[in-house]
Amino acid sequence: MISEDEERFRRTYAGNFEPLLAYASRRVEHPEDAADVVAETFLVAWRRSAEMPEGDEARLWLYGVARRVLANQQRGGRRRERLGARLRERLTGAVVTDPAGEVAQRVAVRAALDRLGELDREVLRLTAWEGLEPREAAEVLGINAAAVRTRLARARSRLRELLGHDFERPGHVLDVLALPAPEERR
Repeated sequence: MISEDEERFRRTYAGNFEPLLAYASRRVEHPEDAADVVAETFLVAWRRSAEMPEGDEARLWLYGVARRVLANQQRGGRRRERLGARLRERLTGAVVTDPAGEVAQRVAVRAALDRLGELDREVLRLTAWEGLEPREAAEVLGINAAAVRTRLARARSRLRELLGHDFERPGHVLDVLALPAPEERR
């Protein structure tokens, strides 16, 4: 059963949809923007149906709502344009690398990590990927910090053996191998 308020809204919608769509279409560049304006206008009308006047006054009220929705949409568009311009300025001259070049290295590291024991793998991940200090990793793992430092040294050594690469370049292969052990704050 439809309530009286719902029936009133349905009548208002049916009688004003096309005029509001025409109103919005004449004020926007793209038809989909006009549809968004009308949808937002009727959403406001539904939420504030108690404030919506009766009869022909409802159309004028809806035009006022649509006008404010359009203004908000235009302000948002200008903000997006300014943000886009700032981003373009920052990216001008930025070196963009192709991530595909790292895929083979990532696969090799993941395969080598899979060959380590679970605890050694997690020690490496916590220290290298999450940036935790050995004492913090120890707390996460529920073991003492000395055990983490020992496991970390052994896990790095084992990972180097498994990969069989020259790791002179800092930050090589996901920063796992060349990343120095974080200094512990005392």
